[in-house]
Amino acid sequence: MTSRVATATTRRRRAALTPMPTRSGIGTSSTSSSTSLTTSSLSRRHAGPTPRTSTASREMFATQDSAQMYAERLAELAAALGFDGWLINIEVKLDIQFIDNLKEFVNHLTKRMHAAVPGSLVIWYDAITVGGDLDWQDKLNEHNKPFFDLCDGLFVNYTWKEKYPRDSAAAAGDRKYDVYMGIDVFGRNTFGGGKWNTNVALDLLKKDDVSTAIFAPGWIYETKQQPDFQSAQNRWWGLVEKSWDVPRSYPKRLPFYSDFDQGHGYKVSSEGLQISGDPWNNISCQSFQPMLKYTGDEVQPPVRTSINFKDDPYSGGDCVTVQGSLRQNAIFSEQLFNGGLSMEDGYVHLFYSVNAEANSDLGLSLDFSSRNKENTSILIAEDIVTFSRKKQHRLYSSYVQSDKVEPHAPDNQNWVIYRATVQSSASYTLIGINIVCTLKTSGKINSEADEDESSEEDANRSWPYHASLGHISIRNMDENTQFPSAESWVTEGKYISWSNNSNTSKLLSLKISWKLNTSHQASFMKYNIYVEKLIADSSAKASRSFLGVATVEAFYVSDLQVPDEVTSLKFIIQACGRDGSRQGLEECPKLFLVPVE
Repeated sequence: MTSRVATATTRRRRAALTPMPTRSGIGTSSTSSSTSLTTSSLSRRHAGPTPRTSTASREMFATQDSAQMYAERLAELAAALGFDGWLINIEVKLDIQFIDNLKEFVNHLTKRMHAAVPGSLVIWYDAITVGGDLDWQDKLNEHNKPFFDLCDGLFVNYTWKEKYPRDSAAAAGDRKYDVYMGIDVFGRNTFGGGKWNTNVALDLLKKDDVSTAIFAPGWIYETKQQPDFQSAQNRWWGLVEKSWDVPRSYPKRLPFYSDFDQGHGYKVSSEGLQISGDPWNNISCQSFQPMLKYTGDEVQPPVRTSINFKDDPYSGGDCVTVQGSLRQNAIFSEQLFNGGLSMEDGYVHLFYSVNAEANSDLGLSLDFSSRNKENTSILIAEDIVTFSRKKQHRLYSSYVQSDKVEPHAPDNQNWVIYRATVQSSASYTLIGINIVCTLKTSGKINSEADEDESSEEDANRSWPYHASLGHISIRNMDENTQFPSAESWVTEGKYISWSNNSNTSKLLSLKISWKLNTSHQASFMKYNIYVEKLIADSSAKASRSFLGVATVEAFYVSDLQVPDEVTSLKFIIQACGRDGSRQGLEECPKLFLVPVE
């Protein structure tokens, strides 16, 4: 095992049982730091009286049965809503008579979570001691270890001293990586000072061989770090990655899909079409992140690869953009993903989307390794002739030409979707996916020439380059996911509430849920939710609005404005496959609702 990184977001001080959100991606930043996500209450030493046992605590831990009952309800809630686990933070004094039942609660919750959500974690926060006192220990010791022994780890309060990580590792024994030493990015009494010196604490923790919980990385956004959020975000997470060289976790079998979504953005697109122009944040939408390195403000390479939130994305809220200047005879390549995807005998099918300027060519290369450790690299591009004429063309063992695919959305004028088929073998593993860029060339081709025919002067000239990659989908089947028909779903609206908004409109709130009416379990990456507002005039086209994304089979609508002329509402639930494919909107399950008078 290796040490681990967890992140935590800021909350006000209180007793809390906080869910760990689902890991829909492998990072929370464009530097792809691999993080398991937690939320926590802010723990500080406060002057004044110690909070006494709360009414809620007395009720939860009154008996062993009540402790087990609440643990079971929390496990059910986590399984239903897709949580990764629970962080238990109790920041009130607890009478000693409740401690045994509290321990039973932690033990029972951990076991139930492991059964209900394989791979889930229950983490204890370093606040209350086994004696019932609210007394932060800042390390693992005899006062909090009884709770640690019953769950998956300890989130240590962030005011620890230099030798405390070593003490904690010694106390944990074989479980030293289950000790998460807290670091407050705001720098409040935290070792190293946090902020732009967060890596000082990280370097020490790596040396002492324990894990860490990074508290409140939202400091970057909340304090408006310069020059802008995205640049500061990249710089800060670059420090984390440089200190820990955080490993990444990818699937071991196909399909593999990424649209590089970081779970936030200034607009939302689906298959190249913008479906919302509003800023948004939903970390459950996070996709696998590319391995882009932060080069630093002082380094300005001629070509730079970055996550781009400004241009229109193909899917989600961003895309990968390569821009700068390239020499005419050069090929620029950067690894996006590494890992170990097992191949099968037959063929794999690759789909990707490109938005490029007229002179800029963009392809992909796949790196394979055999059981005999023999490596091979295949370049995939529409214009393989252009790539093969460049000096670096010998980097690739073979070439596969990709073909344009007719877009699902004919109105999409900017993004071009490509498809390629590559022969695969079960003796090989896909170990790398790379973006490959070059400038387009003109002129006749001498097939017997080893080098580009361009003059040396032209070959060494630099020209502007700009191209974006919208998504990558690699799968065993050439066809998209087969989605259940609309008739296969049961949709339901609950907790429907109407209220007057003005003389011309109402506000609607409700819970929409859906499930298959067969014995098969739905297994989709997410669901896009739309609404159409229908009016009596049948010749008028209904306006369709994107409401949001659900990662479970339920979605809450809050204060949807419904004009008085609307006679019916049609909610559309669009399933999205794990290969990135989406069900056609006309074939999706729907929920109809008639406004009340």
